[in-house]
Amino acid sequence: MYEEIAPSPVGREAELSLIQRFLRKTADIGAALIVSGEPGAGKTLVLDLAAEMAAAAGITVLRGRGVRSETDVAFGVLNQLLIPLTGYCAGLEDMHRSALRAPLGAGDGSIPDRLQVSAAVIELLHTVRADAPLLIVIDDLPLLDQLSADILGFLARRVSGSRIGFLGSSRRGADSFFDDSCLPVHELAPLTEVAAGELLTSRFPALGAHVRARILAEARGNPLALVDLPDALSEPQRAGSAALPAALPLTPRLLSVFSATLATLPDTARRLLLLAALDGTGDARVLEAARGPEPGPDPLAMAERAHLLHLDELWHRLVFTHPLVRSSIIELASYEELRAAHHDLATLFSDDPDRCAWHSAAAGREPDERIASQLENAALRSLQNGDAAGAVAAMTRASGFSEDPTERGRRLARAAITGVGVSGERLRASSLLMDALRQDGDLNDSVEAKIAASYLLMTNAGDLDGSHRLLVGAVGAVTRLDGDSSPEVALYALMVTCFFGGRPALWQPFHEAIGRLGPAVPETLRVCGETFADPVSASEQALSRLSVAIDNLADDSVEVIRVALAALFVDRLAGCRGALRKVVRDGHADGGPVVSAIHSLNMLGIDNFQTGQWDEAAECAAESLRLCEERDYVLLGYVARFIQASVAAAQGDFARTRAVTDEMLAWAIPRHVRAIECYAWQARALAAAGAGDSEESYRCATQIAPAGHLPSHTPHVLYVALDLVESCIRTYRRAEAAAHVAAMEAAGIAAISPRLRMIVTGCKAMVTADARAAHDLFAEALSVAESDRWSFEHARLQLIYGERLRRSGATRESRAQLTDALERFEWLGAGPWAARAVEELRATGQARTRGVPHGSEPLTAREEQIAALAAGGMRNKDIAERLFLSERTVATHLRHVFPKLGVTSRAALRDALASAAPGAR
Repeated sequence: MYEEIAPSPVGREAELSLIQRFLRKTADIGAALIVSGEPGAGKTLVLDLAAEMAAAAGITVLRGRGVRSETDVAFGVLNQLLIPLTGYCAGLEDMHRSALRAPLGAGDGSIPDRLQVSAAVIELLHTVRADAPLLIVIDDLPLLDQLSADILGFLARRVSGSRIGFLGSSRRGADSFFDDSCLPVHELAPLTEVAAGELLTSRFPALGAHVRARILAEARGNPLALVDLPDALSEPQRAGSAALPAALPLTPRLLSVFSATLATLPDTARRLLLLAALDGTGDARVLEAARGPEPGPDPLAMAERAHLLHLDELWHRLVFTHPLVRSSIIELASYEELRAAHHDLATLFSDDPDRCAWHSAAAGREPDERIASQLENAALRSLQNGDAAGAVAAMTRASGFSEDPTERGRRLARAAITGVGVSGERLRASSLLMDALRQDGDLNDSVEAKIAASYLLMTNAGDLDGSHRLLVGAVGAVTRLDGDSSPEVALYALMVTCFFGGRPALWQPFHEAIGRLGPAVPETLRVCGETFADPVSASEQALSRLSVAIDNLADDSVEVIRVALAALFVDRLAGCRGALRKVVRDGHADGGPVVSAIHSLNMLGIDNFQTGQWDEAAECAAESLRLCEERDYVLLGYVARFIQASVAAAQGDFARTRAVTDEMLAWAIPRHVRAIECYAWQARALAAAGAGDSEESYRCATQIAPAGHLPSHTPHVLYVALDLVESCIRTYRRAEAAAHVAAMEAAGIAAISPRLRMIVTGCKAMVTADARAAHDLFAEALSVAESDRWSFEHARLQLIYGERLRRSGATRESRAQLTDALERFEWLGAGPWAARAVEELRATGQARTRGVPHGSEPLTAREEQIAALAAGGMRNKDIAERLFLSERTVATHLRHVFPKLGVTSRAALRDALASAAPGAR
């Protein structure tokens, strides 16, 4: 009957089950339970739920509550419980009625014997429960008066066999007259991360992403904080368009949780708490500043006794006992107290420029260029350290201390650039830009405002033409790079805009600016100007400089993205993967570089697809798309969709490829976003090749560039070369195929990377009529160093080579190539190509489609270990970290495992391992 009550509060399913068991036991033989937890954990909600369930099940419910103002009132809470039972007193013996007069408020002022009162209460409750089981519910046990606490504790320990239940709530660590030492206690833990997110979303679905992350971090799973903290914010703050304060404001309900306790503390203890709250890092040096030169009571000891703050002996850090204590202390302090404390902290942390700058700003009143400069430098350091939201906050604060309106506007625009370009705060960036223009309304004179406006235009609406016009104007005004990073940012923004525009003419202002600025151009930007802008023409010197940049990658997320962009189209992302993964981790942290994380996920996804790690590619794309949709970054979301379309094409899900690319083209074509168009045609060309529709593959590939042409500033031509040449051969356009191979050789793209050397050599083999010469070229292509890294394209060349060998009558040699290609396709999950390989093998007369029949060759110990982990859902990267192997080694082992077990996908591994004969394992 208890299960029919409404579902439990979010994240409290375990408590619902506990209460159901408790009520069943109460109705049967009686039970006692104390629900403990920090303030705001939801103790009252659990008690309310229990009372509702009990009443619905026919159990009589009596409720009482401890009240701070009545802790000195004798029998205060007992009186709450007994008043509704007055009518039952008539049936009691005289001695029991007499003992209950005082608790009922009818005594002569004397305190009766507690044992007599306890016995009388128990007798009264037994009379009441004769009609139905009885549940006593007491909230806030620590606030009971001593007499009520003693008598109710006496009762709670004697409910067994009575069909009486006792349910109470208590704050963790609170001093109390109520003795629960012999009673079962259930600790109400904070909500899990998932449950906390669910609760917050159910109450405030429209919170800005970084606001949501901040509230989840501050609340630490406390339900009251999750529900009330957003209420204390303004509408712009909730939406993410206005800055959040260092300490989140509290509602009156939240403030009341600790205000009474704080009011009882002496000044020295409250000063310590305020300094620790404003510091926010737990730095134990705050203790010395709080204690002062004069001897006296230890403020830390007083704070610890109040259960507000303690010193973690292991890490030597000051730790608040509850997530709301810090905000409560700050909220209750006066303005002058706050300024004085910040001034003291600025002095204490004078050796730390960032903390000193923040505390100096908090202590300041008037514009001060010295503080503004300190905050601007702190913003730049925060950005380098991955704290993008911190960088926006510091730059915004710096604008407020700027004495000159032009500088104020410049700093606001710089904050907007970081907001939209790094931290993913589009709404706030838009608001900051409007504030900047109000300070200095002429957009033509502000490089920073143009950059911010261009980012806002490009990332959502896809207005690349408008973005390009703004940035050309900004870059055109740059005559030198003298340490101000804004012109450099403008050049990078123009570079990205030109790439997505995808039209060679757009690039002219960028290259003119690079030439005009000469040696002052940063090395990474100069390399990007070749390897990212026009990789077909990338010089050997640029590739060498890129290798040096990759070797010297640091933790600066902005620089990591720039170097990775330079590496993207010249097949050198392998050296950036570790740094890109770190950017992704930083982007998931509160205030991290979300946009940098999106870029990283997209580049990792592309590299994972190219290197045959399609599960990982799909995961990267899904996570990138989630962030893009959450933050409203439409343009970057279409790059993630390209990865999804490519994986679907390679695996044979042609309908999905078509649906995704239809969406990409419908968005990109009217906006002239040529790069997204090319991505769509690239995925479609691959899907058509897999479906055996060579005419369609040719049509799609030539939408990027016609056969025989490698247009400048069109990096996609480096990825459709194999599709284009193969489709030309299969549609009898041999002259076009030969022309395209000649164009690739003339451009020297084989020198860019081992992958391109393999592709160019393999394509040359396809157009070579002489069988001996073609054989030598295929062999050369397939033996290129590191070509195994691009296993899909390697296997495609093997399939093409095997087909040609079979048609020329070299059956035995054909089988070797086709079998190896089949194993690779099956390991990858490239179903259409695997099916083609099977058909070709059958045409050679081979009865088996694998070199080793299923179960005839056992797995090695290492193969079995890796297969078991993969069957359990672990990715190659996770397996590699677990076993201290490289991802490549893990992939190689799995490639051997699949044919031995007779499976073609990771999903089939678990069943195959379970059913494999002992000899196969």
